[in-house]
Amino acid sequence: MVTLTFILYLGLMLVIGLVAYRRTQDLSDYVLGGRNLGPVPSALSAGASDMSGWLLLGLPGFAMSAGYGAFWLAGGLLVGTWLNWLIVAQRLRTYSHRANDALTLPAFFENRFDDKSHALRVVSAFFILVFFLFYTSSGLVAGGKLFNTVFGIDYQVAVVIGSLAVISYTLFGGFLAVSWTDVVQGLLMAGALLIVPVVVVSDLGVSDTFAAIEAKNPELLDMFTNADGTTISLIGTLSLLGWGLGYFGQPHILARFKGISSKDHVPTARRIAVAWSGLSMAGSVLIGLFAIAYLKTGLGDNETVFMVMVDALFHPVVAGILLAAILAAVMSTADSQLLVSSSALAEDFYKALFHKDATPEKLVLVGRVAVIVIAVIATLLALDENSGVLSLVSYAWAGFGAAFGPALVMSLYWKRMNRWGALAGIVVGGVTVVIWKQLEGGLFDLYEIIPGMVAATVAVVFATLSTSEPDERIQQQFDDVVTEVRS
Repeated sequence: MVTLTFILYLGLMLVIGLVAYRRTQDLSDYVLGGRNLGPVPSALSAGASDMSGWLLLGLPGFAMSAGYGAFWLAGGLLVGTWLNWLIVAQRLRTYSHRANDALTLPAFFENRFDDKSHALRVVSAFFILVFFLFYTSSGLVAGGKLFNTVFGIDYQVAVVIGSLAVISYTLFGGFLAVSWTDVVQGLLMAGALLIVPVVVVSDLGVSDTFAAIEAKNPELLDMFTNADGTTISLIGTLSLLGWGLGYFGQPHILARFKGISSKDHVPTARRIAVAWSGLSMAGSVLIGLFAIAYLKTGLGDNETVFMVMVDALFHPVVAGILLAAILAAVMSTADSQLLVSSSALAEDFYKALFHKDATPEKLVLVGRVAVIVIAVIATLLALDENSGVLSLVSYAWAGFGAAFGPALVMSLYWKRMNRWGALAGIVVGGVTVVIWKQLEGGLFDLYEIIPGMVAATVAVVFATLSTSEPDERIQQQFDDVVTEVRS
């Protein structure tokens, strides 16, 4: 029955992809759905593409190990979600349209600062491709663990199966397929995450559930202590909260802001997105916590806790539906990442550097070829069975947050900023994350996104103030965007 559920689910996703294929005429349709997405699909698509497999594997596994300490991570992410929709969404939707209808983040930077050298565009696309290889790999690792745990399929074979499923509908439908399937997948993910802890509590009772956790390890019920009883350090707390900073630089999430049909839909979408994220992350953390009480023994791999709990609690038919939520999480993020990466190759490398007059049909074809190439490389990276979903996500998340976050936010709010500031911020932020990740001990245990964003912010300010102001046309465009957003 579980197998049949998965087959039906995959079939539904492929049908959606084929329908979207019929509506994809040019690169704007393929990359941003023609900028015609409503508030509900925008919000759910942003959430589903954001959370990925780590919401059902990495976060419950972390909660099972860290207990209440996982709420620091979830809280930081929830605040980051809210702030991203609040301070970035409307301005990016408006500015990206005015900046020569920039479809991708690298194109936005180039058009925003009128960078005729294409340096901003190429450097941005480079960092997108590098960090998305790790991010997409994390999703494929999650898919591999799913098929391996549920069906007993060899891990490497399972990774390939998941990759083929994601490639199929991303290849055909582009942004529309990704966004429409994200609505289905987002609802399925939230439902699965909420129903599991409810069933556990109804089975054991609230007081007995927490009593069982306390009996095994009372330190897990204290947000300020680690599982071994030591106090959570300031560096540890900041590292968990710092995850929220990453939202400002995630290209696959920012694409939803650019694709929404109107800036006026942003407030509604923001409320939906924050509510979805809050409920989903609360359910995810509670699954990890309640598993401590429910399971008599520990797990070899805590990141399989959601799958183990679903298998233990539900009839195979229901279990199949709930386990499809993991596949939904994997697909909803991996497809978005493949789409952004292929867009970077088609729009920001191929068109900008090699074929400026390429037809829309040619660019869509290049984008689809790029999906296959990138997916193959990500699949090869994911074949290591010892890969951790959360560790892969944390590295890519930090890389995007530091490379693009400060540069993007300041480009939307600082009129004086110029292309040298943007270029310096992107390079310094991305490189700082890569270097910091290789170091350890003391201050270097701090999550690399924090030093990366600090260094990037300093670089933007220093480089901007050390060079000439943008010309009057660029400054006037900035003023026009501010006026439109406030209207």
